[in-house]
Amino acid sequence: MTEHPSTHLHPGWIETIRSHAAEAEKLGKLHPEQLNLIYQQQWFNLLAPAAYGGSETPLPQLIEIEEALSWADGSLGWVVTLCCGAGWFGGFLQPGIAERVYADTEACIAGSGAATGTADITGDGYIINGNWKYASGVHHATHITVNCLITNNGEPVLDEDGAQLILPFILNSADVKLLPGWKYMGMVATGSDAYEVNNLYIDKSRCFKIDADAAVIDSLLYTYPFLQLAEATLAANLSGMAVHFIDLCAPAFAYKATNIRRVNEANVAVMHNALADASKELNQVRLRFFKAVEVSWAEPTNQGMLKQVSHVSRLLAKTARESVDLLYPYCGLLAASPDTEINRVWRDLHTASQHALLTFME
Repeated sequence: MTEHPSTHLHPGWIETIRSHAAEAEKLGKLHPEQLNLIYQQQWFNLLAPAAYGGSETPLPQLIEIEEALSWADGSLGWVVTLCCGAGWFGGFLQPGIAERVYADTEACIAGSGAATGTADITGDGYIINGNWKYASGVHHATHITVNCLITNNGEPVLDEDGAQLILPFILNSADVKLLPGWKYMGMVATGSDAYEVNNLYIDKSRCFKIDADAAVIDSLLYTYPFLQLAEATLAANLSGMAVHFIDLCAPAFAYKATNIRRVNEANVAVMHNALADASKELNQVRLRFFKAVEVSWAEPTNQGMLKQVSHVSRLLAKTARESVDLLYPYCGLLAASPDTEINRVWRDLHTASQHALLTFME
């Protein structure tokens, strides 16, 4: 048996998160009361180095927390996951830069992994230009990361494989212009808008490299492969949302059985059998997922276990989607109304599950 995500959160936290979720959707970003809770619990710094005041949370514990937060609310869980994931870059930043970033008690890093900008080598630094989409939590960010194609006097700089070199940089949020860009049906409160940078000169110390050999902090967390860390944390989010939806099915079914005359006892039995089956299957895959992550954390050089993490993360994402889709038709119009909690969970799950990292099975 796997623990219910609620066991990892204080009831008061759940109340704060959920009571402001609908208003956060209207704002298009997290509600101030939700943010206050995040700052109090330092959830944006779950993966930040302990040397700079971060939690440096081991991956097995991290995915439990992130699943629980996404169970409480999909948008909040996603923003915490993406922003603390960017906070993981603190293990690779030059110490002087990292110290300035994390000196802010409300430090939050957002960004995009797309290489849709350029960084032209200029003296001891670079001139940054470009625009990037879908930066979750960007409205709350103190710093923003950008991936750039490296050029020298406008000419491409090649890496050792002959492809154009791509490097990440960390910028102050004040140097970045936000643009409206998130117009999708779900994850509305993530505020995953776009941003652009125009002719910004930055020192070369703002550049970093995401590679175990380039880690500045000597810790397993910063040598664990980024791919599996990203897959596992995103899968945990989808799992949390699916559990939330399943939790809401029982009252939805009860309402339907009481208020819809055409629903008879046999129909009710079908609904509850489907609920039991979906819950059982999801929990079985959750158990496999948590075990795979735990074993890979204990054996981070075991390539077979890392591949297992990739596989079971995708399987969990697939099972989360399919479990919800199996139950959705039985939930009635409550699940189709944008004003209901169950509909928000459905929209969030089906929007978040479009992330390309977990779309295809391997």
